Amino acid sequence: MQTKLDQLLNAVESLNLAEGRTETSIPFFSLLRRNRPTAIIPGVLTPSFCLILQGSKKLHLGQDTIYYTAGDYLVSLIDIPASGQVVGATRQTPYIGLRIDVTAEEIASVMTDTGISVMPLDRKLGPGAYVGKSDEHLLQLFLRLLELRGKSETEIRFLSSLIKREMIFRLLTGEYGHLFVQRVFMNQQNEGIGRAIEWIKENYNRTLSIEEVARSSKMSVSGLHHKFKAVTTMAPLQYQKQLRLQEARRLMLNGSANATAAALEVGYESPAQFNREYRRLFGLPPLQDIRAFHRKPIPEAFEIS
Repeated sequence: MQTKLDQLLNAVESLNLAEGRTETSIPFFSLLRRNRPTAIIPGVLTPSFCLILQGSKKLHLGQDTIYYTAGDYLVSLIDIPASGQVVGATRQTPYIGLRIDVTAEEIASVMTDTGISVMPLDRKLGPGAYVGKSDEHLLQLFLRLLELRGKSETEIRFLSSLIKREMIFRLLTGEYGHLFVQRVFMNQQNEGIGRAIEWIKENYNRTLSIEEVARSSKMSVSGLHHKFKAVTTMAPLQYQKQLRLQEARRLMLNGSANATAAALEVGYESPAQFNREYRRLFGLPPLQDIRAFHRKPIPEAFEIS
């Protein structure tokens, strides 16, 4: 497998990636390069399959810390608040990661077409994400995606979708497939949580009550509290607060708003409350945090791949 991993790494290095995230002509496929370790960046881990080719990374998920390195992949099937940090990277041997965005519908389609069924849920299963070891099949599929570079738009669109479906199949049937399938099952069992997450994302910038969120998810308040925290590691209104603060930070980083305007844009009525909660999440008051971002070589956004 090491030979295949080296082959894939050589193929990526031949692209001469700039530092940061590089999008490709394949909408669901992106690459990331970091030349040095980064700070811990809070954000939301979205449904994805991320492979490390070189270097190492930490993911802080609730009370858990997940460490993964070259040859490892990280899978998440639901939006989860988390913090990512590149810990192994130098200019000579930069961190390089590949990311595939996935959807629940794509996974369900592969399971239906192949007849793969879910299994009883392991009650000890942790929330959200897991790490597995890549194999020859998965690495070869990434190589095939890279080989589409320069092909026609029609060829890219058709072949990349087939490759993605095979990736999902390999994740479902490989050595760590039971972890993947059980998380699919967990998501099916907690369908209301998915509705609640989407509703909070659509309404994050207005004042919400837990009763409203419960109605949107067709769940009881107590059931929502219990299951939401089990899946995302936090309560629904804490989740909303994180979305607000992350969006405010994004607005300030791209220069489209100062701290006061950003606070109002994301739904805060009190600048003082915004400053307190911002500092609690990011470690610095808004102005100092944004200045630090412009001084230090750290990511401008939450990065998982």
